[in-house]
Amino acid sequence: MSALSIERLPDLHDPIVVVAFSGWNDAANSATDAAKFVVKRLGARRFASLDPEDFYDFQSSRPNVEMAGTNRVVGWPKNEFFYARNPVGPHDIVIGTGVEPGLAWGSFVAAHLELYSSLNPGLAVSLGALLADVPHTRPTRVSGTAIDPDVAARLDLTTSRYEGPTGIVGVLHDALRRQGVAAASLWANVPHYITTSQNPMATAALLTRLQELAGLTFDLRELTQAAERFTNEIDTALFASPEIAEYVRRLESQYDEGPQEPEELPEGEDVVLDVEAFLRQQRGQ
Repeated sequence: MSALSIERLPDLHDPIVVVAFSGWNDAANSATDAAKFVVKRLGARRFASLDPEDFYDFQSSRPNVEMAGTNRVVGWPKNEFFYARNPVGPHDIVIGTGVEPGLAWGSFVAAHLELYSSLNPGLAVSLGALLADVPHTRPTRVSGTAIDPDVAARLDLTTSRYEGPTGIVGVLHDALRRQGVAAASLWANVPHYITTSQNPMATAALLTRLQELAGLTFDLRELTQAAERFTNEIDTALFASPEIAEYVRRLESQYDEGPQEPEELPEGEDVVLDVEAFLRQQRGQ
């Protein structure tokens, strides 16, 4: 029995799928926040979901008890699909938001492919974010890659040459390639020394790049203003310490020299602790 549940299959025009998963692929929730932004701004409607039962070890990823009015409700890990018409571009949009599974990755990906085969998308775009040796004082780098060289050339992306551990995004892309579905991946670089739950700069950067691939136009002013406030908070926390300020300057110098092999940098653990303590104090006030 398939884990995929389709409430009503929409009739879409040459759709593009955008998908993001929380967990290993989603530093500071930047990717899932971007996907949720698209759902909200386009007024997307839910039409399908995955049953979580087979994909999670609930002793490791426990469900949450939530209040719905006066009732207590158990909230399970959600993997949901939404659709929206695109009034300004040639492609309708399907957005998938979910949680990286802990079990049965093959079946999880097969459920995605089952849905995609019903929609016949022209392109699938995954969103991700990773911790990197980059400064918060510079624009967020977003790398765009594709496994298929033809897709990379058509979309002006680089061909992925990555080797090493991967997450559900990497497994999904391999399955899409074997299925013959054109796929691209956008990854935002998030400063590794800022371990806050959200990073509006990275989210805005992903959305800016996504606009180009999906033929969308978003009003990002609210998100940009949040990013400016976030940067000011971080500046206040970091630059009170000469040692931390020097650490960030070294990251800036490395960034300004362009992408390269990372140099040996001091550990950022002390920086992380200072930023978290400051932000907790600010939000408590």
